This record gives sequence, structure tokens and C-alpha cells, in this order.
Amino acid sequence: MRAPRSDGHPVLALPGFLASDLSMAPIRRYLSELGYEAHAWRMGRNLGGLGRMRESLRARLAEIHAASGRKVSLVGWSLGGVYARDLALQAPDMVRYVITLGSPFANDVRATNATRLYEALSGERVEDFAELREAIAGDLPVPATSIYSRADGVVNWRTCLLRPSDRAENIEVYLASHIGLGVNPAALWAVADRLAQPEGEFSPFDRAGPFAIAYAPPEQAVSA
Repeated sequence: MRAPRSDGHPVLALPGFLASDLSMAPIRRYLSELGYEAHAWRMGRNLGGLGRMRESLRARLAEIHAASGRKVSLVGWSLGGVYARDLALQAPDMVRYVITLGSPFANDVRATNATRLYEALSGERVEDFAELREAIAGDLPVPATSIYSRADGVVNWRTCLLRPSDRAENIEVYLASHIGLGVNPAALWAVADRLAQPEGEFSPFDRAGPFAIAYAPPEQAVSA
């Protein structure tokens, strides 16, 4: 069973901490095969810096938006998903949809195994930009999906949970590692399914598809 085809709109793929465009190549290739206009971020290795990266990220988004004449969906892995949510807050007029994969944007974001390394390389403390981080953890002005796994191994799954609403949802994938989310078939199917929704529309993810056994029931996200 093939994943839903696209309407050809642009998608910007944002890598995680210490990763580069190479890590997002499987996702971009998968989306390109489905007909999306998949774009790399073109900023080398992601060394962190929520405040430092904002201007460059917005410029890259604006470049793609201007070239295509269409709103851009954002797919961010780990820290890339935090950037994606921030971009949606900065420029909702340019963003169509936000999908995060194992991204620690909510609750106690220090509850990851990479916090100290992030602070050392980015020059930022997690406590910096507290107001901005609070906004990133809140409701977005565009539809959003957070895909995560309790078996992540790097990120505490609770930091990946957004507040469900009529245009925002969490999708838990069983037994997916942090570094494996971007190539996990069930996660990729969910990404394709969510991006295939018509612009401006949102309906809950149907877990009865070909990877049904890989998804937790939606109500499980609020239980320990």
C-alpha cells in the first residue's frame, strides 16, 4: 500500500542536533518520490543555538516560499523540530504544516541526554530564551503533529508532547529509537499522511493504515 501522494507543495527538512542535511536525505528522498518539493536546510552541521539560528532559518524559509509561491511545510527531527515550531510562530503566513520527530520542545526540556553537550557547543543555556521556549511549547498558529517514541533513548518522550487540539496531535510510534525515527517506516508513513492533507484542513491521524500495529492509541500519550 503506497503512502498518499502529494500536491507538490514545498517541504523544508530540518536536521537534529549535531546532524546535517545528510541525516535528512532519506526523508527528503521519500517525500520527493511522493511528489513533494523537498528542500535541505543548507546550513551545515546543526550545532544548536535557538537564538543564533533564528534569522538564518527564517531567511531560508522565505527563500523557498518566494521561489515556490506556496506555503512551506516543515519537518524537523529532534532540535530541528524545535526550530520548526519557532519558525511557525515567526512566520505563520509562510508555513503550511509543522511535523516534529522526537523533538524536545515541551515540559522540562533539560530532560534529555544531550543537554550538557548542547549548552557547550551552542553557547546557550537551556534556561536562556525562557519566554521564547514557552511560546514554542504552546499552541501554534498552523496545524502540527508531534511524532515520538517512548523508546527514544535520547529525549524524554514527555518533552515531545504538544497539547492536542482541533489542529494538533501527538502520534506515538512503538519501539523507535531517536536516531531511527527518520527512517522508521511507520513514522515516515505518518509524515506522508499528515502532509497530504489539503492546505488549511486537519483531521486526526487514522491509525488503521498499513502500520497500525506500530502506533499507540492516542489516549496513551497522557498516561505514564
